[in-house]
Amino acid sequence: MRRSLGRQFGWLWAAYAVSAYGSALGFGAFPLIAVLVLHASPAQVSVLAAVGPAVGALIAMPLGPWVEFHRKRPVLIAMDLTRFAVMLTIPVAYALGRLSFVQLLVVSVVVAAAKIAFGAASGAYLRALVRPDDLLVANARFESTTWSSIAVGPPLGGAAIGLFGPVTTVVADALSYLFSALGVTAIRGREDHPRRTDKRRGRASEVLDGWRHILTHPGLRALYLNQLLVGGLIMATEPLLAVLLLGQLGFPPWQYGLAFAVPCVGGLIGSRLASRVVARYGQHRILRTVGTLRAVWLIGLAFVQPGLVGLATVMAVEFAIIISMSLYNPVLATYRLTNTPRDRTARTLSAWSIGSSACIALLSALGGLLAQATSPRTAITIAGLLILASPLLLPRRLDENGLRSRESSGRRICATGSTATSGSTTGAVTPRSG
Repeated sequence: MRRSLGRQFGWLWAAYAVSAYGSALGFGAFPLIAVLVLHASPAQVSVLAAVGPAVGALIAMPLGPWVEFHRKRPVLIAMDLTRFAVMLTIPVAYALGRLSFVQLLVVSVVVAAAKIAFGAASGAYLRALVRPDDLLVANARFESTTWSSIAVGPPLGGAAIGLFGPVTTVVADALSYLFSALGVTAIRGREDHPRRTDKRRGRASEVLDGWRHILTHPGLRALYLNQLLVGGLIMATEPLLAVLLLGQLGFPPWQYGLAFAVPCVGGLIGSRLASRVVARYGQHRILRTVGTLRAVWLIGLAFVQPGLVGLATVMAVEFAIIISMSLYNPVLATYRLTNTPRDRTARTLSAWSIGSSACIALLSALGGLLAQATSPRTAITIAGLLILASPLLLPRRLDENGLRSRESSGRRICATGSTATSGSTTGAVTPRSG
């Protein structure tokens, strides 16, 4: 039977779903606008893809403490409204004939920074809305929403652009942030203002607290380093695979889109299995086993050939990667929050996202340089071989009870608006991915 997590979680989930589908519709909109409207060069498109998120992550660094010591619901609303306003400047400038590459770059930076701050606040806020025993279920629902939006959003977005013009999906994406803010606004209940426990510490030290916690915790440190390597290498192969399939092997665009949309069904399967397999086998075994399995498939992309056999190969490899990731991600988020004190939640999640973004940017740049010097297939092969070493970074044992026995009880928001005590919780809103 489907478990009810309460009306307040329902509003948060609805807000997340609206913005996730909006972002999926707008997937790839910035490079497309840069090419079709601004006639940008390949170098400019690469700058837009790498520099925007990287600078956004840099800007987000001091936002971690700010998010930590403010009420989370207003932060979520502010980040949604910020993204709505800045995204809306693109269709306005396009209509006025004033759109520029610099504007696209600035919007990309602001959206990337707001995304990290939103993710940090949402993880901390979820701990207040959902009972500890329900957080893995909640996390899995966010994960399934992410993959379902990726499955249907880009094809619909491509059709909308063909019918209504290049900025259509940007408008849809901007409006999704507005509706997300309205959904978060509908959540009721009193939220206490977080207080600094040590006012003698400087603000610079607070910025580093997230990384300090991750790197001094044996389990989190191992999982973090593993995630940096796996996520960075998988994302680094995305543009290389596009060049290989569309440029060298002659796949038509509709087949390329199909190759990535259909395997997202695996995301629904994996996320729905997460709570069941953890209940049966435990966190540690799932993180070790699935963390290993998600690393073995990437090398298969190096053997893609033209035609239907090649299309089937890409779909099979992507399906295996996605089903592994969608099962692994909610369990990882559960362990991360279980082992993070409440007064460091936002900073830890912010540090995790910033590190991931920086690593993806770095490995993508290195992958591009390697492909330029050799070939896209060679670069994909090397990435596939390197990722095979990532399971060595997984922790050999974990404290599955986390901080439950060590952290003092907190206060959580009830559906009626009253408060009740709860221990450390185990989930986080899955960050919106680009």
